[in-house]
Amino acid sequence: MFTFKKKNTPANPEFIAIGDLVIDAFIKLKDAHEIPNASSGGMELCMVFGTKLPFEFAEEVVAVGNSANAAVSAARLGLSTGLVAHVGDDENGQKCIKKLEQEKVSTKFVGVHKGLITNYHYVLWYGTERTILIKHEDFPLTLPEIAGTKWLYLSSLSEHSLPFHKELMEYLNKHPEIKVIFQPGTYQIKFGATALADIYKHSELFFCNLEEAQIILKESMGEAIHGADGKPTRDIKVLLNGIRALGPKLPVITDGPQGAYTYIVGTDGVEYIGHLSIYPDIAPPIERTGAGDAFASTFSTAIALGLSVEDALKWGSVNSMNVCQHVGAQAGLLSREMILEYIKKAPSDWKLEKIA
Repeated sequence: MFTFKKKNTPANPEFIAIGDLVIDAFIKLKDAHEIPNASSGGMELCMVFGTKLPFEFAEEVVAVGNSANAAVSAARLGLSTGLVAHVGDDENGQKCIKKLEQEKVSTKFVGVHKGLITNYHYVLWYGTERTILIKHEDFPLTLPEIAGTKWLYLSSLSEHSLPFHKELMEYLNKHPEIKVIFQPGTYQIKFGATALADIYKHSELFFCNLEEAQIILKESMGEAIHGADGKPTRDIKVLLNGIRALGPKLPVITDGPQGAYTYIVGTDGVEYIGHLSIYPDIAPPIERTGAGDAFASTFSTAIALGLSVEDALKWGSVNSMNVCQHVGAQAGLLSREMILEYIKKAPSDWKLEKIA
């Protein structure tokens, strides 16, 4: 059994994130290498099996996860924020709650569960990339009363969370005034857009990367998602139009070092697809955990603050770049003033492009 924390707050925060809360233990690998996987086309992380391997160092990063990262990001940018999440009644749970409170994120919706343990992940860090060993505890999820909030940020939840999503969809249908930001996690993508149809339709903003868009649209587009070569299309226009057809008003697709793509309304009132490249790295990236979360949450916060889509793209790109200069998903999250300073110093060729 559990209860949400009660606090004498006059109103719910204007930005509430919902998602799993975890602790990441980063392990900087020393003796490892990458090899290509012929079947998937990706890379595999390889280490010698059955022996002891030295590592450079380990670092614990507390109170992270897609939604927790978004809540911290929005708080640093000036929004009142809260997090709907769950922890165990253990020391790690206490660490997470304390960290969120230090970041000025309301924890009144963080459920503390007796007899359960807080999510704890291991991040195998090699080069600038990471492989994460995950295990989500099966917390009994329930939705607290969040009426009055303006923006609801929904992201990664466990494989057992489909009933909770149905409860959330019913709530959103009764509260159409709440604007939803949807950044689907692994299991939300696996559930499929049909199972989460009302959430897609209710979404004001939607974020995924190119490969995730291909997976999401395979359900609705079938073989039509494939190009002439038989591989999933990388045509941004096809992917953005496909995601928008599912319901989100403003979908945004990222493509790693290539930057981000979304719809822009020009000064003539005509909509086009715009592209902004990533903000130039101020130094070689340390590691990329949380870069996507930083982009999506910062873009969302900029929109919530009344900025244009072009400005939101720039804000998101800057914060994403800076997160890659630190270990973990939150250490590099910037204030509003620092983001504006980076934009002011941006090279002249870093600007929005019209691509379609």
